[in-house]
Amino acid sequence: MPEDLDHTAAHAVLAPYGPLPRGGRVRPMTRWGTPVMHRPQARVEVYDDALAALAADMVATMYAADGVGLAACQIGEDVAMFVFDCPDAEGRRVVGVVCNPVLVEPEGVERRLDDSPEGCLSFPGAFVDCARPDYAVVEGTGLDGAPVRFEGDGLLAKCLQHETDHTLGTVFGDRISAKAMKRLRKQHDAAADEYPADWPA
Repeated sequence: MPEDLDHTAAHAVLAPYGPLPRGGRVRPMTRWGTPVMHRPQARVEVYDDALAALAADMVATMYAADGVGLAACQIGEDVAMFVFDCPDAEGRRVVGVVCNPVLVEPEGVERRLDDSPEGCLSFPGAFVDCARPDYAVVEGTGLDGAPVRFEGDGLLAKCLQHETDHTLGTVFGDRISAKAMKRLRKQHDAAADEYPADWPA
């Protein structure tokens, strides 16, 4: 999920389960239309150095693409995991890694929709409004296999939902109207020269 955010700025960062893994390599972004983007991802069963190395590559790629979240399928890996560094409605940056995420959405009177613009690093250069609940909770496991739980509002809520969708084989284009998808595709095609096949590597 893209966002114009200065990750090097001296903002308070909430990392309840520790900092994001570093030292990874930047990989090319996998695009919509690639099969791995459109099927549920394989559950994480083994928490080892290879998983940590994949998460580090995801973090490096997310930052290189100026994103606030990235799922493993977005670098071509069939693994139900995402990383994120995203601000909430008050601007507090929250960072984390979630394996096997499960989304808990508000219901009834607590359910309010945020119809703000949304974009995807795997369909770069394009944004359209996409309605999602304005608060989200995601539960799963961290890189050590221990339970993790993240929740928040604002862009963070949208990010947690967007990235969990990726692990289920859903892109946000699946959640918008045909008319909105046409607008999104037009923006994407107009910006194609800015995002070559190996971007952001």
